[in-house]
Amino acid sequence: MADDHNGVPPLELEQQQKKHHTNLEIPDDDEENDSPIEQVRFTVPPTDNPSLPVLTCRTWILGIISCATLAFVNTFFGYRQNPLSIGSVAAQIVTLPLGKLMASALPDKQIGFGNFSFNLNPGPFNIKEHVLITIFANCGANGVYALNIVTSVKAFYHRELNFWAAYLLCQTTMLLGYGWAGMHRNVLVDSPYMWWPENLVQVSLFRTLHEKEKRKKGTLTRLQFFLMFFVASFAYYLVPGYFAPTISCISIACLIWKDSVLAHQLGSGLKGLGLGSFALDWNTAVSFLGNPISTPAFAIINILAGFGIFVYIVIPAAYWSNIYNATRFPLYSTKTFDVTGQKFNISRVLNEETFQFDDAGYRSYSKLYLSIFFAFSYGLSFATLTATLSHVGLFHAKTIWELTSKTTKTLKGKMGDVHTRLMKKNYKAVPAWWFHAMLVLVFGLSLLCCEGFGKQLQLPWWGLIMACGIAWFFTLPIGLIQATTNQQPGLNVITELIIGFIYPGRPLANVSFKTYGYISMTQALMFLSDFKVGHYMKIPPRSMFFVQLVGTLVSSSIQFLTGWWLLTSIKNICDPSLLPEGSPWTCPGDEVFYNASIIWGVIGPNKMFTKHGNYPQLNYFFLIGALLPVPVWLLSRKFPDKKWIQLINMPIILGATSTMPPARSVNFITWGAIGLVFNVYIYRKYKAWWARHAYILGAALNAGIAFMGILLYFSLNAYDISGPVWWGMETTDYCPLATCPTEPGVKVEGCPVF
Repeated sequence: MADDHNGVPPLELEQQQKKHHTNLEIPDDDEENDSPIEQVRFTVPPTDNPSLPVLTCRTWILGIISCATLAFVNTFFGYRQNPLSIGSVAAQIVTLPLGKLMASALPDKQIGFGNFSFNLNPGPFNIKEHVLITIFANCGANGVYALNIVTSVKAFYHRELNFWAAYLLCQTTMLLGYGWAGMHRNVLVDSPYMWWPENLVQVSLFRTLHEKEKRKKGTLTRLQFFLMFFVASFAYYLVPGYFAPTISCISIACLIWKDSVLAHQLGSGLKGLGLGSFALDWNTAVSFLGNPISTPAFAIINILAGFGIFVYIVIPAAYWSNIYNATRFPLYSTKTFDVTGQKFNISRVLNEETFQFDDAGYRSYSKLYLSIFFAFSYGLSFATLTATLSHVGLFHAKTIWELTSKTTKTLKGKMGDVHTRLMKKNYKAVPAWWFHAMLVLVFGLSLLCCEGFGKQLQLPWWGLIMACGIAWFFTLPIGLIQATTNQQPGLNVITELIIGFIYPGRPLANVSFKTYGYISMTQALMFLSDFKVGHYMKIPPRSMFFVQLVGTLVSSSIQFLTGWWLLTSIKNICDPSLLPEGSPWTCPGDEVFYNASIIWGVIGPNKMFTKHGNYPQLNYFFLIGALLPVPVWLLSRKFPDKKWIQLINMPIILGATSTMPPARSVNFITWGAIGLVFNVYIYRKYKAWWARHAYILGAALNAGIAFMGILLYFSLNAYDISGPVWWGMETTDYCPLATCPTEPGVKVEGCPVF
């Protein structure tokens, strides 16, 4: 990509946006003719061309194909050992030449169906069509969280689930957010002070892609560069994807000390601390943490700091101090255990007929135990929540207050910046009743989903109302935080806690409540964020509404049908002990979700995190998280010239390992190494090259893996055609002893007894 406007390349702009916004200047009213936010003035042009066609046949064709493709690919790979998530930026880059090809190849012909007609080729492919296609793709790129519930029921609890109940669950949890978005769009979209910093990178990329580019002698255009690395990635993934899966994680220590439990615990990149482990597979780097190339350097350093402190200091100290009887269980595991160190037998505490908690069975059996890694990951999730609130309050409270005050003043005066005025002048707003009608309809379908179909989801009507109340209440305050600071505090822990205390012993009620309460809010914020992109790019709001609605319906349907197909067609999916050798269908994310349903739903927080359980001390993490940002804030005030202090972000450090489990050490090590090379070394030494090629390189590598993975499945894997039989076919890192307990006397199959 060429240098961005005013000489600010995309990464540098993103770093400016994602650091701390305490230095953001809020100008007086007479300075607001363009935009009151400097970064917006740098990036978004204060102009519009309302004559450009928007909802063209190109938009619908490329948009729906992009949406469906990303929905299928991300769901398909989500069940594999190394999930792959392709973002909308890949579609943003790929659809540009396709749109131009359609503009040059299709005839200028009017097609009519009764009173409805459209032109096959309404002129040159324009930036507004491209924006809407990317919005379509973004709908497909975002996963359907409720699909985890379907997978848990069918693959882990081994129970039947009504097809239509499951389908309605996936649709309604995604569509409820429209109601909350409609209620708050005036504040979070129309206000010039709600500027959604991360959207500026996407706006910058749109403008860069649509600038005319001439290939210089001896260089490649961005499209040629993309195609070259796409082909290379496509071809190379044949090795880790088929011939040698073991190179997805190579653990040196385990190959040297084959019979040492300690060496395997320290060296395993999959089930241990990962010392000396690495991968020769791009998918390992991006599968849980996203693209390291497009992550700002300061974020990479904070994440690696959090990973290093947690994995190499906190966990070893806790494990070898035998806190929570840690040595009785594996060092790293997503499973649940009983007091003897064996896998927790859920059938002994869950009534088979009612699918509810059996208290008598629990008292006669055992309390529930976790690996030290899994237990402390919950503690860190507690700390991350309060640290985010504390951090935002300390570093951003003044800015948020000023922006909110300005927003209120602006809305009362029916004014706005140039972007708001252009939108109001040139386009019709979406009527409020559209959102209200959507909310009433989707809420009714949600009631049917919960109360109908034999009440399979276990969530009563009052639980649904409570979940919706939580989502509605938090959409505005969390939206204010995200729209000004790029940080979104999650509600997953709070929702699990609330329903776990109020309505314990029902696993599906717990996860359904969490999904309706948490995901409908995040969906609302995603809709509002996309609306802000449309606001900056001057897309008619009604066109945005239709594209988002159709994109959500298509994406939810494709993802649900893909998940249902995999769950019903792949024998023993999600059960590594029964899957054939080399099978990638291990469902690491779904296993964590399932075990969370046991912890919060079946057993409940009262029997886990109070005096009645094994982990009451983890509640102190709430306090720890709230306090940790304080010394950083005090130091930043005392030494304002030390800019590096302001880059210490406690919510990022504490939440660095929030994906562990299911993410492993090797994922962090590989991701961090690539990120540091590109965003520290290459960015500083070859900044012009980085600004031009970095985002495109990451998109090309991801796309190549995706297409080869799908090709391998449909041409070979689906017919049980495996690669050659040799040691490289193992999907493990040859560290079988990493999962062994080290407490004397504990017997586990395949492990030595100490």
